Parts: sequence; structure tokens; C-alpha cells
Amino acid sequence: MKGEPKIVRPARRLEAISEYYFSRKLQEIAAMNAGGVRVINLGVGSPDLPPGSETIETLREAALAPGVHGYQPYTGIPELRKAFARWYRRWYGVTLDPAGEILPLAGSKEGVLHLSLAFLDPGDGVLVPDPGYPTYTSAGLLAGARVIPYDLTEAHGWQPDWEALERMDLSGVKLMWANYPHMPTGAPATRETLERLVEFGRRHGIVICHDNPYSFILNDRPSSILAIDGARETCVELNSLSKSHNMPGWRVAMLASNARFVGWALKAKSNIDSGQFRPVMLAAARALDSPAVWHEANNRVYARRRAIVEEIARALGCAFDPRQGGLFLWCRVPRGDGEALADDVLRRARVFITPGFIFGRNGLRHVRLSLCRGEDELQEALRRIIETM
Repeated sequence: MKGEPKIVRPARRLEAISEYYFSRKLQEIAAMNAGGVRVINLGVGSPDLPPGSETIETLREAALAPGVHGYQPYTGIPELRKAFARWYRRWYGVTLDPAGEILPLAGSKEGVLHLSLAFLDPGDGVLVPDPGYPTYTSAGLLAGARVIPYDLTEAHGWQPDWEALERMDLSGVKLMWANYPHMPTGAPATRETLERLVEFGRRHGIVICHDNPYSFILNDRPSSILAIDGARETCVELNSLSKSHNMPGWRVAMLASNARFVGWALKAKSNIDSGQFRPVMLAAARALDSPAVWHEANNRVYARRRAIVEEIARALGCAFDPRQGGLFLWCRVPRGDGEALADDVLRRARVFITPGFIFGRNGLRHVRLSLCRGEDELQEALRRIIETM
């Protein structure tokens, strides 16, 4: 062959984003483990508890049935959409039409991208919380949108500063991401915040995308933005079984809104992925009918773990709000920044915690600790930190 090969370059959209932080960091931790260093991972919020036994049995029985291994509808099977509708009516007091107002998803992270592609043209503005889930930003950038952070601060209880939002230049802003109970801070979903989000979206012609995966974890009152009067005209809500039903690897989630918005999301989704495995959808429908006692038992486990994680935070000299809920403990570091502390804890104690900077500028002085490890491992992490830090 003659001459040098012509250089191939990636799409310019990749210049605006980087590899997901956990994708990179978990490779580093895997290398440490392979070298004989056993790292205790308190960084990732992947529930280690199993789904209900009936859910698993439904999956097993369905997978043995003939004719279930083919492609499934892009809109999910009716059994799953109806189960989501029952779930919303029972827990959130929201009535949804399973035929047109619910769209099952292969994970809510995927739904963030579907909605970004469905609503955002290049140059449109999208409001993202700081701190907040990094995928809101990366999905907006992949869609070619202008990502505009809005501040959430400890002084405001990690709720939006409405006066500051009204002072912002909102011209061309089409979408706003919100997430309560909030990740990473654990701030609750107050009715006032949900009402003001709906009012803000309606008045400015901005679609409010509310991400709601944490409402069942250490939270006594699950709530939905769709329960607010007028919300369905301007809001889309994402929800997921990953945290609420211990099914992160199953990739089962949904979005709900008015039929027109759902149709736009389906248009994007149907060109990107297909329907999920039918036995998974049938098992998910069974999980959604889990009784209250199942959720109560799940939360008793998390409450015991949370007590140990709070001891870990105190051992690190970190401050935290004991009223926060969710799957994590959000902590302010005693000095410096969260990344320096996280790196120090990994190097000295062989415990991985998440630095708050990955969630935005307002997370720089914070770290996040996951509850997704057993009590024995959490006690071992506490022992290592006390002995080495």
C-alpha cells in the first residue's frame, strides 16, 4: 500500500463531552483490584439488594415460554404500560392513560437523551441544575443545545432560587431539567417546588423534565410533578425501577406526559432502540405491584446502612444534613475540595467515594457516599478510614 493512511477524526460533538466519570474511575478501581488491592466502592448508586422473589420467578417462567424471544413493540407491551398506570395511581395519586401517556424505556438515562433529541434543536437553551446528574448536560451537548446551569445551593436547601432564575436570559430556552428528591444532595421534593416548576414552565413556554427515580428510598411521601394542576401541559416525568425496585441492570424505566409529548419522545426512541425483552417487561409489571411491606423492608436495610455511612462521614470530618433522603449521603468536606479528599481516601483507605465536582461547580466542596454496600463492608470501610486517615 502506498502513502500514509488518511487521518480519521471523530464527530465534533464529542469535543464537547468527555467519557463518563464513573466509566473512567471504575477502570482504575478494576486495575487496583486486579493488582490485589481490594477497594470498597461507595461511589456508585447501584442497588446490591435483589428484586422481590415474585419478580424473579415471573422472569424465569416467562423466559421458558415459547415465542418470547423476538422483537417487542417500541411502546412496550400493554401489560407493562398498564402496570405503570396502576403504580402512578396507587402511589402518586396520578391517573395516566396507558395507551398514550406512558412510554416504557430501557432506562431513564436513555430517556434523558430521547427527550433532549425530541425537544432540542441546535442552539436551543436547556436549563440544568448545578449540582445535578451529569447526563442532563452531556445529552444537551450531544443534541447541540446551549447548556445553561442554574444554581442549587445549601443556603436555599438545594431548591431553585426563583428570583435568580427570573433574572436569567431565558430567550431560546426550551427545556429545563429538575430532579426531586434531588440527586446528589438528597433534598426532598417539596410541593412548593413542584408547583413553582409547573408555573415557571407554563409562563415561559419551557418544557419541565422532572426526573423522579428516588422517591421510594428513605422517603415517606412519594410525589410526582404530574399531580400538580396543569403539569401535564408542560411537564414530562421520568421514573425508573432501578432504585425503587432494586433492578438497575434490568434497564426498565418510563416517561409520562401528555400524548403529544410522549409521541415526540417515541419518534426519537423508535429510531434509536427497540422494545425490551418481553420476560423482563412482564417481570417489571409484577414488580410494580409490590406491596408496601416490600418497600418498607427495603428501607429498613437502607436505614441501618445510612447510620454507618453517617459514621464514615463524621470520621472524615464531613458535615451533612441528617434530613436528606435517597440512596446517598451528601457531605461537605472540612477543607479543600471533594476531589482531593476522595483521592486521599482511595489511596490511603482503599475506599472509593464520589467527589462532588462531577455534579457541577456547586459540588466542589462536597463528596457523595453510596448506601449500596452491605453492613459488613460499610463497617470495614469505616475501620479502614479510622485507622488510615
